[in-house]
Amino acid sequence: MTRTLADLTHELLDYARQSGADAADALAVDGTSMTIDVRAGALENAERSEGVDIGVRVFVGNRQACVSTSDTRSDALKTVAERAVQMARLAPEDPYCGLADPAQLATEIDSSGLELFDPSEEPAPAELQDMAQRAEAAGLSVAGVEQVISASAGYSNRALHLAATNGFSGGYRRSDIGMSCVALAGKGGKMERDADGDGRIFRSDLRSAEDIGRTAGERAVAALNPRRVKTGAYPVIIDERVSSTLIGHLLSATNGAMIARGSSWARKLLDQQVLPDGISLIENPHRSRISGSKMFDAEGLPTRKRAIVENGVLQNWTLDLANARKLGLESTGSAARGTSAPPSPSVTNLELTQGTKSREDLMKEIGTGFLINSFIGATINPNTGDYSRGASGFWIENGEIAYPVNEVTVAGNLIEMLKKITPANDARTYLSRVIPSLLVEGLTLAGE
Repeated sequence: MTRTLADLTHELLDYARQSGADAADALAVDGTSMTIDVRAGALENAERSEGVDIGVRVFVGNRQACVSTSDTRSDALKTVAERAVQMARLAPEDPYCGLADPAQLATEIDSSGLELFDPSEEPAPAELQDMAQRAEAAGLSVAGVEQVISASAGYSNRALHLAATNGFSGGYRRSDIGMSCVALAGKGGKMERDADGDGRIFRSDLRSAEDIGRTAGERAVAALNPRRVKTGAYPVIIDERVSSTLIGHLLSATNGAMIARGSSWARKLLDQQVLPDGISLIENPHRSRISGSKMFDAEGLPTRKRAIVENGVLQNWTLDLANARKLGLESTGSAARGTSAPPSPSVTNLELTQGTKSREDLMKEIGTGFLINSFIGATINPNTGDYSRGASGFWIENGEIAYPVNEVTVAGNLIEMLKKITPANDARTYLSRVIPSLLVEGLTLAGE
């Protein structure tokens, strides 16, 4: 009889107990993924992987260790459990590690209402190749595009199950399908490239290959003949394509692991103003057909909708059990993990309050400034929030796009920058992170 993922996790827990563990949890993941790449209309690369990974975290007193394997034979699972217990006995003590109390565990664990898995038939490799070829052809059809560097389509589905000696046992399935296209425009030393892509849970929601390829080509052509700008302080609009990176810096700074280490510029900002009045940042892990959704976290705790920032005021940190215990707080149900490492805090789906004006309206308001659609690298002081990033995009004059720009460094301080953002109304609501274009006043641009 074929063993299920639930069977495997419980078998591994039994071996952990037999080997001397005081407590344990086990995570098993069964996944399949395919990726097809095309170039010049022909298949360039095809990859498919299938496999099961299973890992156990054991506790011996206040010591813990994690071991994982892809071998699901009973004797292999027994060896894994024994090794994990041996390692835990040699690990340093951690007074904050440990499983959740049974009273903390999620009771509503049925994920079917979240629609995380597309039940339609898995796409054949030929179908994925056709999607990639159509995207490439659409990119090449744009005047000025010299070649499509890559056009890819991929699919994955995976099932996971988490079980622990505190009584938790639950799992779910996910699927993903996506396409991407990278186009190159121009000739010789004056070539520019840009890209587009889309990824969804349900194939029926995916944008067309033609739309993705054409958009990649148009973006590459629009970036031709870039200029540099003079150094100075200017208003900056961060395009919706990359605006989530700015909010991502706030999320990193409010991650419980950073706060517990005392290495975050936001460590003294709880209950303080971090965004403008009227702007909230909401986490909602229960959105249907969204990749970040889940009913329980990696420690079996229930997930819930919460305000990270409400009306501009920082409400809480993002916490798993261990970091919550270090800080004398409660977990926010935000633990994430793989099979070979302990949990750590992580956010799921996010939504920033959208504004009432379009990106174009904001451009008209500032008159002159810089529209960023790509960031390159980052230098951020984790203690002070000082911020510096390479960027490219378009210069705005008289409220309209005037010409492409590259080789610019944008600098400021995140604490002050975030307080000055003005959101547009252009966020794509089907993404896991619904973040619109953001106007930030008075940043320093280093150009020529």
